Amino acid sequence: MSEVEYRQSRFAVPTGATDVLLIRHGESAPARPDRPFPLVDGQGDPELAPQGREHAERVAQRLADAGLDAIYVTTLIRTVQTAAPLAARTGLTPQVEPDLREVHLGEWEGGLFRQKTAENDPVIQRMHAEQRWDVIPGAESGAALSARVRGAIERLAAAHPDQRIAVFTHGGVIGQVLALATGSRPLAFLGADNGSISRIVVTADRWIVRSFNDSAHLDSDLSAQAAALS
Repeated sequence: MSEVEYRQSRFAVPTGATDVLLIRHGESAPARPDRPFPLVDGQGDPELAPQGREHAERVAQRLADAGLDAIYVTTLIRTVQTAAPLAARTGLTPQVEPDLREVHLGEWEGGLFRQKTAENDPVIQRMHAEQRWDVIPGAESGAALSARVRGAIERLAAAHPDQRIAVFTHGGVIGQVLALATGSRPLAFLGADNGSISRIVVTADRWIVRSFNDSAHLDSDLSAQAAALS
């Protein structure tokens, strides 16, 4: 009588689920106190830095043959520019999902958040200690961010059952998606590298985390440290 063997199984995307690749935009232009970023609907809207354009090309090389069915961007130009090389390679026209735009930073928009972070401002310390954005004057609350991000992911999943989509978005949003999927502290997943890829599989009753901050397509000199938000 032959022995029965049970091998370890590999993950398979469940029928009807949506495979969502969350790509953080490439590095954006540096903030300068004398030259605030232009604003779109009250949010800083810097273009990509030269390093960010390189990140975009690396992402396109990595995902060109990934079997994508759709590409999404936000209302902010840095996601549009990051998605452009992949759109050119695949022939897919990026669609806009406004509710996956970056966390609104209130009075610290336009690049001030980066300065405050670099200075380790007491409000930044409090933000991390209390795990909430709205200690920043006028910033978006965690509840508001959670609601809009959850709604957006659920809409995309409903529109793309049994498909894989690439979503070019922002560090704060990726952190919120992972927090929703895992039940973690709200800011536990901040720090995704520019150009990195995180992956969740969305089913009717749960979000399955498959990876966070995959940067294998980026050279070490491009991904040595995560850049600040915005």
